[in-house]
Amino acid sequence: MAWNEPGGGNQDPWGNRGGDQGPPDLDEAFRKLQAQLAGIFGGGKGGGGGGGRSAGLSLGGILLVGIALYLFAGVYQLDEQERGVVFRFGAVQEEVVLPGLHWNPPLIDRVEKVNVTRVQSHGHQARMLTEDENIVDVSLTVQWLIADPKNYIIKVRQPERSLEHATESALRHVVGSSKMDQVITDGREAIGVEVQERLQSYLDRYDTGIHVAKVNIDSSAPPNQVMSAFDDVQKAKEDEQRVINEANAYAESVVPQARGQAQQQIERANAYRDQVIARAEGEAERFDKLLIEYRQAKEVTRDRLYIDAMEKVLRSTSKILVDVSNGNNLMMLPLDRLQQAAGAATVLSGANDSVNIADLSDSANDTSSSTTAPPVRTPR
Repeated sequence: MAWNEPGGGNQDPWGNRGGDQGPPDLDEAFRKLQAQLAGIFGGGKGGGGGGGRSAGLSLGGILLVGIALYLFAGVYQLDEQERGVVFRFGAVQEEVVLPGLHWNPPLIDRVEKVNVTRVQSHGHQARMLTEDENIVDVSLTVQWLIADPKNYIIKVRQPERSLEHATESALRHVVGSSKMDQVITDGREAIGVEVQERLQSYLDRYDTGIHVAKVNIDSSAPPNQVMSAFDDVQKAKEDEQRVINEANAYAESVVPQARGQAQQQIERANAYRDQVIARAEGEAERFDKLLIEYRQAKEVTRDRLYIDAMEKVLRSTSKILVDVSNGNNLMMLPLDRLQQAAGAATVLSGANDSVNIADLSDSANDTSSSTTAPPVRTPR
């Protein structure tokens, strides 16, 4: 029955009997364990021959256990993101261990596990001089990972320190060959790409086994001591650009208008030219036809031409010339006043002092002596 059941005699596994409930005796427990191990491996009391055989079996069992432990200690596993570099008696092996379950003899081989997929970050900040002799503070972040585990472990003692120095060198080279406007404005992305290319070339030259995934320019600005002056300069440049844009806009609005006016003048000139040419051609054609008529009836044609010319000349005047008989005297009739008087007579019709156009005409005829004016004479 169990030692803690009733009637078990109050026996515990440590050999305590009776009513003593004190702590177990460690020395006694160790001796019992040693005796059990000796029984398992064939130890114990016996004769001389039996003792030698038991000692041999015990040594063989210990040897087997040691071999098993040695073999078990050499088993290791690599995850998918890890690679292993094997050192055998301190000398690196050519092959890189791939992910999976592997075994290497302990105390002979040493395996260094390297994570080749984890992207690591390195921040860097520096104050440097630009090409146009301006001081600027630049802060960037380098994202990198291990591309060659063997070179990363054995070629460089401190790869991360080498990365830091290479970043400093590449950044100073790029910023030193760029102007301040490019560094702090729209040229930041291009500077980041150039720094990444130059940094990667440095790391490849050193055989660090590091691959630069991305270089991000976090911030780039003048030092705080000159920030106010720099803001004034930027404001002046913005004003300059604004004025240039306004001038360009004005030019874009005026130049097309001037070109339109010039084209309009050209079109008017062309129209006037066509009109003059057409009129000249019409006059020439009319003259040719008139010449044919003149050759057929000279006197009639000449009189007709004279009458048309006089009508054209006297059409715009308000005076009429009358040839007086018995002499070459001409008398001007104020027909314009007569017409005005006629209008007034129409308005004031019924008044006693109204002007009669016929009376005025008669009075005008009376003043020209008692003779009748002959008809207008046409030259021969």
